[in-house]
Amino acid sequence: MDQEQLKREILRLKKEKKAVLLVHNYQRPEIQEIADFLGDSLDLSRKAKDAEADIIVFAGVTFMAETAKILSPDKKVLTPEPAARCPMADMVNVESLLELKRQHPDAAIVAYVNTNADVKAIADVCVTSANVVKVVRALDAKKIIFVPDKNLANYVSIYVKDKEIIPWDGYCYVHDSFTEEDLFKAKDEHPNAVIIAHPECREEVVMNADYVESTQGMIRTAKILNAPEYVFFTEEGLVDRAVREMPDKRFYKPPRTAICQQMKEITLEKIYESLLYERYEVVLEPEIIKKAQRALNKMLELS
Repeated sequence: MDQEQLKREILRLKKEKKAVLLVHNYQRPEIQEIADFLGDSLDLSRKAKDAEADIIVFAGVTFMAETAKILSPDKKVLTPEPAARCPMADMVNVESLLELKRQHPDAAIVAYVNTNADVKAIADVCVTSANVVKVVRALDAKKIIFVPDKNLANYVSIYVKDKEIIPWDGYCYVHDSFTEEDLFKAKDEHPNAVIIAHPECREEVVMNADYVESTQGMIRTAKILNAPEYVFFTEEGLVDRAVREMPDKRFYKPPRTAICQQMKEITLEKIYESLLYERYEVVLEPEIIKKAQRALNKMLELS
């Protein structure tokens, strides 16, 4: 089947099976176009919890599908490509994290939503790039173990001065690749453009950008501002969405290849087959779900 046939079949199966398709901003444009909900991690976490559906198909890396299952344990959650794992999420493991906690027993464990379910299960609270500063500020603990993104941990430390942030040595290979030189090159090439960076970027990029936002925040900011041009320092899939939703404005990708290979492993064909055969269901132990729910629900409560 070609792309248009696949889209029609997916839409038919969604209706037939009472399924909902959640799509992350970094997915391929043709997948974004048939999403029931398109957004970032926080947005999609909320949609997963509130979705009135029997089946959730999550077009994103595996930790996102796990998050949907944790928040909607009674629903069948499908991941179209189980090999599409987030490398940053896999940089932290429970055993090493518990050892760090033993070294800092008075610290709260704050887990970025970009973590696997077993790590969420031992966290005190989860966060996303959209709510991280707000949530960390609201915690009583004065010492924070932050996993797994060292750049996001540093971003928090810039804005939350009254807490000690203990970073994990993880990173997003897409956002960590951007340099200060890339940012100034973008300014030279597009002098009238607004530069918006993701907080997973290095400090040298974050501090020189015009705005720092989550992916959903980038879209929201571009819609509010009157500026005609923008450069997004994030995965290039977000530019595809921005161009589609704001055809009267111009959007540029950063001057360095910014592709999450794991996100792009998901295709229309894989979504179709996953929904057709209801395969690659996310299965988690009830105890993991119960413990991880506490951290995620606390995040939703505080954000």
